[in-house]
Amino acid sequence: MAAKSPLHSSSPATSSLLSCKSDLVHPRKTQLGFAPRILSKPIRWESCSGIREQSQGKVRQRGRLFTVRCTAEGIERGMLMGGGRGGIEEAATAEPLDIPERFKVVALMACVMCLCNADRVVMSVTVVPLASKFGWSTSFLGIVQSSFLWGYIFSSVIGGALVDRYGGKNVMAWGVALWSLATLLTPWAANHSTVALLAVRAFFGLAEGVALPSMSTLSSRWFPSHERASAVGISMAGFHLGNVIGLLLTPIMLSTIGISGPFILFSSLGLLWLTRWANGVTSDPRDSPFVSKSELRLIRAGKTDSPADDGQFPPLRLLLSKAPSWAIIFANITNNWGYFVLLSWMPVYFNSVFKVNLKQAAWFSAVPWGTMAVSGYVAGALSDSLIKAGYSLTLVRKIMQSIGFIGPGVALLCLNYAKTPVTAAAIMTIALSLSSFSQAGFLLNMQDIAPRYAGFLHGIANSAGTLAAIISTIGTGYFVQWLGSFQAFLTVTAGLYFVTAIFWNLYATGERVF
Repeated sequence: MAAKSPLHSSSPATSSLLSCKSDLVHPRKTQLGFAPRILSKPIRWESCSGIREQSQGKVRQRGRLFTVRCTAEGIERGMLMGGGRGGIEEAATAEPLDIPERFKVVALMACVMCLCNADRVVMSVTVVPLASKFGWSTSFLGIVQSSFLWGYIFSSVIGGALVDRYGGKNVMAWGVALWSLATLLTPWAANHSTVALLAVRAFFGLAEGVALPSMSTLSSRWFPSHERASAVGISMAGFHLGNVIGLLLTPIMLSTIGISGPFILFSSLGLLWLTRWANGVTSDPRDSPFVSKSELRLIRAGKTDSPADDGQFPPLRLLLSKAPSWAIIFANITNNWGYFVLLSWMPVYFNSVFKVNLKQAAWFSAVPWGTMAVSGYVAGALSDSLIKAGYSLTLVRKIMQSIGFIGPGVALLCLNYAKTPVTAAAIMTIALSLSSFSQAGFLLNMQDIAPRYAGFLHGIANSAGTLAAIISTIGTGYFVQWLGSFQAFLTVTAGLYFVTAIFWNLYATGERVF
């Protein structure tokens, strides 16, 4: 006698089970919210592992192709918690690429850093026709170039302290609004009087002084330690691309629209950026309504830095009592000294030394800044890779900073032998490309040694660096006027690079000090 199939068993238990009205088994609709149907082919599920990993299975039903997403995020949305038909439809129609919120934040920071430098470098190009129009001497031209730094030197410390206290988002927003206004007023001030021009440029610098401390602090809040160098590299890539955009667009707009053209363009872009920043970013990822729980866990994993919570400004005497702080300050002095010499004088250098016209000088000047944007990101990625590989933070910071100073020093000495503008541009490209490794050196080291007071420490170092930039920018003008040569001053700059590299390797550390 053949054995009965379990499905045909007439046992009381089985009958009771089949006759019960379960909420999970319904003749018309299941609790998951979709009617049961027999599929011609089974559902094929691919791997489904990790917090943010997503995989797709494909179901072919009546000639139509459906996509089912298996994701932990779907559980958060209620897909498997009785959310009805909307849950499965949302999974089927969701965007295939879910960009983490921290990447959107760093993209916005890269954009504003681009505008920051584009607004700044416009004057380096327009100063040539302005000098011709108003009859400025070479030495006075250096004073006009440095007027931006007069305000910048004061706002760095105050801005850094405000960032630590009120967050990078708000301080950055106010900075962009004010420097965009100053950019818009610059051509009017130039036509009004020299005093008005110097005052507007100083106000412009006052507003821009908060940009770097805000960027540095926001990067430390939004990115885990092993991604921070790459995040700063991306932001600073935008910063250096601002030089390229400003140097290339400004001569074109000067020849077509006039002096007011580039100032109106970049100030308008700043205000446009501000509308997106105000509604899409928070100072801390924990306050963001857009960041997912899994991304927040990734950001917070292994982080020891946190914003100051006592509402007081950090102790200046304490910060200046340690050698690692002075290593950062001296590194910033040297970095700004060389950076602003090249930023302010490169178009004039090519125009006066090699007799190229303004448009050609802009192209020769733009190439080094473009490569600097790429090398800065490479430096950040390399730094993160070394940290992940197990190298100590102190060693990584010293390696990056040594490349960032010794490399440019050697390149500037080689500039003595440049006989053509192409050769000079190539040497300057090498100098600036290697100097971008400093971003993974002293610029990140502030977060290493003083995470609670990084903004304030950045402001102190940036103010000292700004003073050095004022001296170097004005000093270059007098060197050129008295000695008739740029090279003497560039040789002094190379020596400063070498001395600071030695000091950095003696006293810098990647350990937390404050």
